[in-house]
Amino acid sequence: MFFLTCFIYLFKLALGGDPFAFFDWDVSYITTSPLGVNQQVISINKQFPGPIVNVTTNWNVVVNIHNNLDEPLLITWNGVQHRRNSWQDGVLGTNCPIPAGWNWTYQFQVKDQIGSFFYFPSIKFLKASGGYGGLIINNREVIPVPFGTPDGDITIFIGDWYTRSHKDLRKALEDGNDLGMPDGVLINGHGPYRYNDSLVPSGISHEQINTEPGKTYRLRVHNVGISTSLNFRIQNHNLLLVETEGSYTVQQNYTNMDIHVGQSYSFLVTMDQNASSDYYIVASARFVNGSDWDRVTGVAILHYSNSQGPAAGPLPDPPNEYDTFFSINQARSIRWNVSAGAARPNPQGSFKYGQITVTDVYILLSRAPELINGQVRTTLNGLSYVAPDTPLKLAQQFSVPGIYKLDFPNRFMNRPAKLDTSVINGTYRGFTEIIFQNNDSIVQSYHLDGYAFFIVGMDYGVWTENSRGTYNKWDGVARCTTQVFPGAWTAILVSLDNVGLWNLRSQDLKSWYLGQETYLSVVNQEINNKTELPLPDNTIYCGLLAGLQKQQSQRVRFSEATSVANVGRMTLIAVLLTWLSLAS
Repeated sequence: MFFLTCFIYLFKLALGGDPFAFFDWDVSYITTSPLGVNQQVISINKQFPGPIVNVTTNWNVVVNIHNNLDEPLLITWNGVQHRRNSWQDGVLGTNCPIPAGWNWTYQFQVKDQIGSFFYFPSIKFLKASGGYGGLIINNREVIPVPFGTPDGDITIFIGDWYTRSHKDLRKALEDGNDLGMPDGVLINGHGPYRYNDSLVPSGISHEQINTEPGKTYRLRVHNVGISTSLNFRIQNHNLLLVETEGSYTVQQNYTNMDIHVGQSYSFLVTMDQNASSDYYIVASARFVNGSDWDRVTGVAILHYSNSQGPAAGPLPDPPNEYDTFFSINQARSIRWNVSAGAARPNPQGSFKYGQITVTDVYILLSRAPELINGQVRTTLNGLSYVAPDTPLKLAQQFSVPGIYKLDFPNRFMNRPAKLDTSVINGTYRGFTEIIFQNNDSIVQSYHLDGYAFFIVGMDYGVWTENSRGTYNKWDGVARCTTQVFPGAWTAILVSLDNVGLWNLRSQDLKSWYLGQETYLSVVNQEINNKTELPLPDNTIYCGLLAGLQKQQSQRVRFSEATSVANVGRMTLIAVLLTWLSLAS
């Protein structure tokens, strides 16, 4: 660690700018049995979940991906805004997949961001087999954090899990079948602690989090599952919410928190209980019916170093399932800490979003899956997205006609649902209002790449113009993923200041795979490198542009993306020589 620190420091000095963090990842299958059944999961450097990317605001991140799977691969960075650089977003609209056996290098700057995020495979339902991991962006030293330095930092991944492979699950969806109930919930890649002999079979390994009594830890909790909303709680311990997806929040204690698919939260948890026993950490399914779901519960152990015995007794109670307003009221209670700084010295709340004039309004209606041309599909405003072989961003760059249309409707059109590649035509530097209207029977969560948006309102029923009177125009939290309850709506506001093509999707993996997504095109008509970075040198080409592909691309390692500049190679050599001399 000493020499790695020296390396980063020297590299920063040599470039005279923001430092670089390099990662070399082998993405491959390993065999494990998180729920007691042997299965192939997707690992990174033989780790499941994958390694934590721990960097600081404005650092440059370079991740070299070796795709040793038997299928193409893309990694997306959930919540990283990729300022001016949608080329690195890792979704089908912006990138050609990395073919099996190839390696490719992502390079991006975590510009003006802090917070807790995660990465995962974005195509071919691969996420259902793993491949995910955490991404932490720390404050720069000159920016104060609105709480004391914790005694430790712990990342926790929760998510529903199937023992069937992602290929089997994918085929089931393509055949028009529902996936059925998950086989369990994993916590950090492990199955449940055997809290109940009739629900949890023997021989399953569980996660144990070791702590010291009296100390306070920051827990970064991510729902990386497929489709199940989960309630997270720790027996006898309060969860002090301090941050969500890059925004510091008003600090409030919760006994439990509903965390929907794709969402991330940071809690401070103090080890202030007696050590007579260990304590349960629980992630249980929400918005489901039937006692059969009792077995779809993740249970880990919180262990004090002086604990006198194992956890015992019933799990801590979840919220009342019949209290339909509990979760929506809890979501409304999450507020932005407008007095705290974040990535910049100015307070988060200095951007008074409630006083900005809205330029565009989109009401996005989602419905239950429906048949389109004999296929079961999901839709937004009656359109089910079809990803073309040529990424939209490359088609835009090379002026390839006919790949997509800038005609996504701003509200539901009373016409039959259809397959289409229709994109929202965003107004550069406009201020857009998006209302998600969920006419389905399940909780949805929606994510927008490239941005943090303000959640200003949510309620049951149908959104109307009068609903704006209920908006929070002062301290609605800014984040990148929001839940939309069944039979309800959620409204967000977003400032379109980040040029690029940005994925707007359901985080429910089933709905996403079946077409519930679109893209938001934000173009500065004055073409210059100040608002968007140029095409990377190591771009992979496919579809109608496959003829541009250079065969040597699969041998690229830490590629010289345009944002690094050619000076980086010689500087890196000099720094490595210095580092080696120190090490000797």
